[in-house]
Amino acid sequence: MPNLVKPFAALRPRSEFAADVIAPPYDVVSTDEARALVRGRPSSFLHISRPEIDLASGISPYADDVYARGAANLQRLRDSGVLVRDSTASFYVYRMSAGGRQQTGIACVGSIAAYDANRIRRHELTRPDKENDRVRNIATLNAQTGPVLCAYRANDTLRALVRDCASGAPTLQAVGPNDVVHTVWCVSDAGRVGRLATALDALDQLYIADGHHRAAAASRVAHERRTRDAVDAGSQSFLVVAFPHDEMRILDYNRVVRDTHGLSIDEFLARVRDSFDVEPATAPVAPPEPETFGLFIADRWYRLRIRRTLVPRNDPVASLDVSLLQDRLLAPVLGIGDPRTDARIDFVGGIRGLGELERRVRSGAAAVAFSLHPTRMEQLMAVADAERLMPPKSTWFEPKLADGLLTHVLD
Repeated sequence: MPNLVKPFAALRPRSEFAADVIAPPYDVVSTDEARALVRGRPSSFLHISRPEIDLASGISPYADDVYARGAANLQRLRDSGVLVRDSTASFYVYRMSAGGRQQTGIACVGSIAAYDANRIRRHELTRPDKENDRVRNIATLNAQTGPVLCAYRANDTLRALVRDCASGAPTLQAVGPNDVVHTVWCVSDAGRVGRLATALDALDQLYIADGHHRAAAASRVAHERRTRDAVDAGSQSFLVVAFPHDEMRILDYNRVVRDTHGLSIDEFLARVRDSFDVEPATAPVAPPEPETFGLFIADRWYRLRIRRTLVPRNDPVASLDVSLLQDRLLAPVLGIGDPRTDARIDFVGGIRGLGELERRVRSGAAAVAFSLHPTRMEQLMAVADAERLMPPKSTWFEPKLADGLLTHVLD
């Protein structure tokens, strides 16, 4: 059985430059947003993760010049001493703190062999265009810059080891988007490294929470480099930050639909009542428990509860709230057959709040909005264990890992 993870020598900012380098994940900001964020910040990692911002407006983010500029920008930060490479293979304790709560994980590199063997488990499909982009990004930079967010089933052994490793002064600390404090401790002591390696490899599996395209792209790069005469050992692993499942936070991932599929409001509500109990609400509805939903239409909120007899209890995918809403309302009532491709539906992360749902409907951008109870980590793990796939936009993890603090160089 392949080792699950191992330590690595990270490329990282010097501590005094961490606040200048830290950046949001490449895939949560648009090109225009990235351009705005880097004003006055020449060391921002967005120059590497979204290098089109340094080229002519309108250039395709998939153009050859874009990938080349990203590699040049990475080399610039290395040459200037903003980024330095640790000399020793290490684990890194990575803590995110925000709003009075924190989660503390371990940054390492996951085994591509373990990923291919489904010991590092996934629950989402990937899109070829996004996967191809990450393949080119990794190959051009000769590095993996975006960590894959993973979870493991919490256990006391790892909790105690992580607590011990985070007891001293941190190596890096910086405030990222949404006022999240990112703190990193480098763990290079041979004894601690050995104890962490043993405890991590004793895990049955890791679960990919966010970063499926990055993981899939890393696997492709690994296989391409494996065919060469000399296998590049660094390419056979990928950058991971793994957290105990009970510290991770999933927010609601809500839905808005452009129209009511030709139905009047009364007709629409009557169709909804075929599967749901419908109750008017006097305030925005944040569903307090599974199998309940909020509905906003015509400037009014409603509370929905699906009839219990319609919930397939023995199916880890069909019993998800996102599946119940899709199968019992979005498809049969609103005609949303494939939410991956239907342009009439959009998805709103819970970090934006219920006010964003109201705004979309009141502005006319959508006719109807739905709020959902967040998917639970136990549900995600059950789907992955069953080797099934979750519906699109089932989970919104918050806070999100930052780009730029830890990079895995493929050598």
